[in-house]
Amino acid sequence: MCGIAGYMHADPDKQIDPDQLVAMAAIQYHRGPDGFGYHVMQDRGVGFSHARLTIIDLDENRGKQPFVSEDGNLMLAMNGELYDYKRIRADLTSRGARFRTKSDSEMVLHLYPQKGLEDMLPYLRGEFGISLYDRERDRLILIRDRFGVKPLYWTEQNGQFVFGSELKVLFAHPDVQRRFNAKGVYHQLMQTVVPGSTAFDNIHQVKPGHAVIVERAHGKFKIRDFKYWDMDFPTMEERGPQLEDDYDEQEYIEGVRRELLEAVQLRLEADVPVACYLSGGIDSCAILGMSAATQQSPVKAFTIGFDDADYDESAIAREMAESVGADQDIMMLNAGHLYDNFEETLWHAERTIYNTLGVAKLLMSRHVNQAGYKVVVTGEGSDELFSGYPAFRMDLFRHGLDTLPEAERAVMQQMLAESNKLFSGAMLAEDEYDDPALDKLVGFTPSCLQPWLSASEHVAPLLHPSLRKEVEGYSPGTAIAEALDGDMLEGRHPLDKAQYVWIKTMLEGQILTWGGDRVDMANSMEARPPFLDHHLAEYAARLPVTMRIRGRTEKYVLREAMRGLLPKVLYEREKFAFMAPPAHTDPKKWAAMKALADRYLSDEAIEQAGILDPAGVRALFEKHEDPETSASTQVQLDAVINHMIGVQVLHKHFVQTDVPAQARAKAKELGWAA
Repeated sequence: MCGIAGYMHADPDKQIDPDQLVAMAAIQYHRGPDGFGYHVMQDRGVGFSHARLTIIDLDENRGKQPFVSEDGNLMLAMNGELYDYKRIRADLTSRGARFRTKSDSEMVLHLYPQKGLEDMLPYLRGEFGISLYDRERDRLILIRDRFGVKPLYWTEQNGQFVFGSELKVLFAHPDVQRRFNAKGVYHQLMQTVVPGSTAFDNIHQVKPGHAVIVERAHGKFKIRDFKYWDMDFPTMEERGPQLEDDYDEQEYIEGVRRELLEAVQLRLEADVPVACYLSGGIDSCAILGMSAATQQSPVKAFTIGFDDADYDESAIAREMAESVGADQDIMMLNAGHLYDNFEETLWHAERTIYNTLGVAKLLMSRHVNQAGYKVVVTGEGSDELFSGYPAFRMDLFRHGLDTLPEAERAVMQQMLAESNKLFSGAMLAEDEYDDPALDKLVGFTPSCLQPWLSASEHVAPLLHPSLRKEVEGYSPGTAIAEALDGDMLEGRHPLDKAQYVWIKTMLEGQILTWGGDRVDMANSMEARPPFLDHHLAEYAARLPVTMRIRGRTEKYVLREAMRGLLPKVLYEREKFAFMAPPAHTDPKKWAAMKALADRYLSDEAIEQAGILDPAGVRALFEKHEDPETSASTQVQLDAVINHMIGVQVLHKHFVQTDVPAQARAKAKELGWAA
């Protein structure tokens, strides 16, 4: 688990600056504090660099990247982990391959020439961002894992193609412009980002399950993107008897147990100790239970606790830890202190956040790092595979239960709203919201997007007049719909459609970003989510609807598969989304947020940045504090306020700050030099 960087000239005769590559590695030192490396092919005008976190093959020199193939044709820099690599390495060795390291990454240098790009990709199992330069074909390839656990960004500017694991890596290159995009800011303020986009002009993400191929011709780049994997649910026709509940329930329970156990076992493979993140949900509890059963020694389990009883899950987590003999470490957080680390979290997340859970997770990863751990297994992805979120039940009730009487459906919807009242305005919209473009593509507007699409109604008045003019008539729902693959939605069950849209928007753009990699790697912590193993995901996609949601029970098949290791209270518990308390629920937290707002949302600060409109900002605060404003709307406006502060902080970090100078200074401080 590391950070990668590099750039290539459109003119292969132009020289690469090694000091620039080192600076690009240094600014992501947090991703790889155990050493750095760089390699330049000057006669090809291309160079890579790498900041290393040692987890597999601890030999400092042997595992140092970038790797270059023995014949000098291939150059590789990789971030992440490839699982099942020992078996693949043994197979390749038996066919004549000669490995120089024990690193999982090196197998790419042997698979690519033997299999070719497209036939190599199915062998890559795990979480990764890969950069590979093929000298013979003069092409650079960027590959991102299937769900987007690992970040990977790129841009083409001034005759150069620049890439890296984080935005700040690109911004460390002096020829890369650091300028906000009006539509990007719009989406930052409403929470949901268009897949593949960022808040900045001409800065792109490699999409999950995609590869970007860069070639040169006549002094220009030819860039193409292709999808190698997607969450492909069966069509309604292919499901057949499943829709009538004519299937062997036990077969699916056993299948989920089998696939999850293999995914967990693979992710416990490391040359350093592996711990677990543990909340009070069945996801992380299942991972802990399987990890404890697999390992000989007690598993270390790290838990976040909040001082607000409505949001604290530590009691259930403690019961789970005790049941499997785990060595538990509970870090209790005072909600009022979370804003103390808000700015730092945004520097790492590189996007706005609606809830301070991202801050809490950054503090937890720091705590885990200080306890001497570099690797944790986590529960992310379970809700996406097994329909765990209230939005999925809402969509099923509204669009997928054709045989249910209207009166009974209304009762179920009411029960759903009551059981998730803490999250109304964030997890669920206060009122149903329909977007024409999403209705046309999906058949309905997925409930997961509704609170944020409705929040977009607050956005235009918040924007500086110049930006507001640029987004006049803009439809965020249309932009999101156009970024989705309609072929993956056509003919699918409504629940499958809802899960697919969440995976492409909320999972990649939120949960795996400011709730995952970015705040874990901020403290050199590798987080491994077994539920996002693509073999398990492909199996889960075939699950009948009633194996996912049965009555009021979500994640039914997972509960049954893990029933033997879950405490009774957890097995019977309804889904409770893990999040930090919203600001308005705690006077101390509200005061802390207001103190930050006084700094970043003053008229002077707003005028200096040129992103927001002070009148619009004042009006939104007045609406939030209006006694007539409902609690659900306050939750939503809490999020918008966090986003407003967020875009101002992002401006300070990445536009106002001289990032290239910052990167060079960091390299000098570390003693990293070409």
